[in-house]
Amino acid sequence: MKNIIKKPIITEKATGQSEIFNRFTFAVDRSANKIEIKNAVENMYGVKITDVRTMNYGGGKSSTKYTNRGIVEQPSKKWKKAIVTVADGETIDLFNNF
Repeated sequence: MKNIIKKPIITEKATGQSEIFNRFTFAVDRSANKIEIKNAVENMYGVKITDVRTMNYGGGKSSTKYTNRGIVEQPSKKWKKAIVTVADGETIDLFNNF
């Protein structure tokens, strides 16, 4: 089985959403679908997932770097983010489950 969940994303916005709306954010494998993400989070943390939202990032406009060998363009890194909503009364402790 491939490693679907890469790491949790802990930012101000993600922390606020986890406290208010019971939503947790993870960086996931780009080829994983919502059902695979749901099963992976449920198995890893032992919680019931009610909703999964995914977003794809990167691969768009490249960054331009001016080097000694000339101008080099490098596209931004492609990655995928998943926001999972946990059932009421349950929570994920991201700081103790590594």
